[in-house]
Amino acid sequence: MRQELTLAGNRALLTRANPLSKFAAVVFMTVVLALSIDWVSASVALVCELLLFPLAGLTLTLLWQRGWPLILAAAVGGWSTSILAPDSGKTLLDVGIWSMSEGSLELGLGFMLRGLAIALPAVLLMSCTDPTDLADALAQKARLSHRFVLGTLAAMRLVGLMAEEWQTIGMARRARGVGSRGNPLQRLKATLGQSFGLLVQAIRRASRLAVTMEARGFGGGDRTWARESTYSRLDVWVLAGGALMAAAAVAAAMWAGTWSFVGG
Repeated sequence: MRQELTLAGNRALLTRANPLSKFAAVVFMTVVLALSIDWVSASVALVCELLLFPLAGLTLTLLWQRGWPLILAAAVGGWSTSILAPDSGKTLLDVGIWSMSEGSLELGLGFMLRGLAIALPAVLLMSCTDPTDLADALAQKARLSHRFVLGTLAAMRLVGLMAEEWQTIGMARRARGVGSRGNPLQRLKATLGQSFGLLVQAIRRASRLAVTMEARGFGGGDRTWARESTYSRLDVWVLAGGALMAAAAVAAAMWAGTWSFVGG
C-alpha cells in the first residue's frame, strides 16, 4: 500500500510506461553488458542510466537508500578483482601477497562499473513500477499463469513487510539484551539468530497467504481485470531508448578499441 501511494503521487514519465516495455529495455542493456568486460561500454551505460533517474522521479539520495548493498558489492568486487587478477603492464601496488598493475586495475574497474550498470536498471525498474501494474501486464500481455503471477505479486508485497519485520525482531532482541553488546563474534551470532527468526516469520506469512489466496479462488478459472494493461506511444520510446543506449555503449567501446567479448 505504501508503494502504491508513493507511485500514485509520482507523476514522473517512466512511471506511466507499461512494465513489460521497461523490462524489455532493461534486458537490452543487460545483454550488451554481459557480452563484454571492457570499462568503456560499462561507463557509457552507467551514465545513461543515471540520466534516466530523474525521469523516474528518483534522486541520488534515494538511489543510495535503495541500492547501497549493490553499490558496495560492486565496489568490493572491483577491488578484489584488481588485486587478484593476473598482473599486466606497470605495477601500481605491491604489498606482500597483494599486487595491482595497470591491467588488473582496468579489469577491476570494468568489473565494478559493469556490476553497477547491471544492478541500477533493476533498482530503476522496481522504483518506478507498481507491483499490481506489473502483475496485470504479466497476466494480460505475457499470458503467464495466474498462479505464478499472483504468487509473484504476493512476494513483491512481502518484501517491504520483511524489512519492517527485521527491525521489529531487532528491537525485541535488543530489549532482551541480545545482540546489543559483546565482541564481533557474539554480534555475528546474534545477527544469525535474528536472520533465523526472520526466516520463520517469512515462512509463516507465506503459508497464511497461500491458504488465504487458495480459499478465495485465486488462480482458478477465467479471470476478469479491474485495470486493463495497455501499450502507448511512450512504450515505443522506452524500447527505442533502451536499444539506443545499448547500441551507444557498444559503439563507444568499439570506437575506443576496448570492446572484448567475455571469454574471448
